Amino acid sequence: MISEQMYLLGSNRSTIREAFEYGKKRAAEVGKENVYDFSIGNPNVPAPDCVKNAIIDILNEFDPAVLHGYTSAQGDDAVRDTIAKSINRRFGTAFTKDNLYMTVGAAASITICFRALTVPGDEFIAFAPFFPEYKCFVEGVGAKLVVVPARIEDFQINFSEFEKRISEHTKGVIVNSPNNPSGAVYSEDTIIKLAEILKEKSKEYGHPIYIISDEPYREIAYKNVNIPFITNYYENTFVCYSYSKALSLPGERIGYVLVPREMVEWEKAYAAVCGAGRVLGYVNAPSLFQRVVARCVDETSDISVYERNKELLYNALISMGYKCVEPGGTFYLFPQSLEPDAKVFCEKAKKYDLLIVPGDDFGCPGHVRLSYCVKTEQIERSLPMFEKLAKEYL
Repeated sequence: MISEQMYLLGSNRSTIREAFEYGKKRAAEVGKENVYDFSIGNPNVPAPDCVKNAIIDILNEFDPAVLHGYTSAQGDDAVRDTIAKSINRRFGTAFTKDNLYMTVGAAASITICFRALTVPGDEFIAFAPFFPEYKCFVEGVGAKLVVVPARIEDFQINFSEFEKRISEHTKGVIVNSPNNPSGAVYSEDTIIKLAEILKEKSKEYGHPIYIISDEPYREIAYKNVNIPFITNYYENTFVCYSYSKALSLPGERIGYVLVPREMVEWEKAYAAVCGAGRVLGYVNAPSLFQRVVARCVDETSDISVYERNKELLYNALISMGYKCVEPGGTFYLFPQSLEPDAKVFCEKAKKYDLLIVPGDDFGCPGHVRLSYCVKTEQIERSLPMFEKLAKEYL
């Protein structure tokens, strides 16, 4: 017999992947240029030149046996030291290499944290809208995901609903800011209030409640939007980072978990992270790309492209009558569907070869996600189609 849970996960694609695969099929029928695919968050901006240069230099500098061999399970010492110093320069912290564990991207970082923390009966809280894979990550370690409904006027945390759902079973809360799918950035006031509640509840329940901060979009913020670095506000925070978005390296799978020294029993927590990586079979993060990101640690891709795309698409949709909270970061828009059933709306959009994703799996029915990390020309060509779709309703 096989695991029914794993069978269901493997045989059913996410709604994002369903739309993406449909788009490939449709492109073969009508031409790629005639399909307006806003389904998947695959960066279209090239990696910065420093990535290519770093790869070439590292290949020339290192003995292949060293370069392609195992690193320490937690990552190369020099790499972790370089990343820690970069974080300290940017956020006024005092981390060392011993606070960092290199991972196979943010998904691995998050999964490792859930595995490191979970004991029977544990719950983790997600704030809608949230990345749908959190559910299978949490359930995969035997915990329960508890969802706090969205505050749709601005997509900040819905604290009244949060306080109804936090309990003695809560082991942690997941924070994703800038947020996928809404593009919202949690304000400093939001983070301060969240920290206050968690400190109070940790004391009341007699155990720490952790923040698992999922930060792959940390660098993609607009108009000097401030993104609070959460360890400066709440000590029991695991930071889960990926270079997939900022350096346009999603396929290379490289990131880290940061475990602050100020965390309750931080050495035990760090050891649990190492143990979780061991149990999950990660061995070590990719050796070459550990060294690549260390050499590009303060660089990003051309983020201005995403901001231009956002301005173009957001302003056009608003002018057509769509309702949408303006994102402060990421490369997603999350407008309200023009009918209550977002799945029906997304199916109707296919008539115009517009591929968008319903918000139901993100915990926010009545909304749709548009990923605008696409060529600007695609957005320009898609606007008449969005207008035709809107005219069916408005």
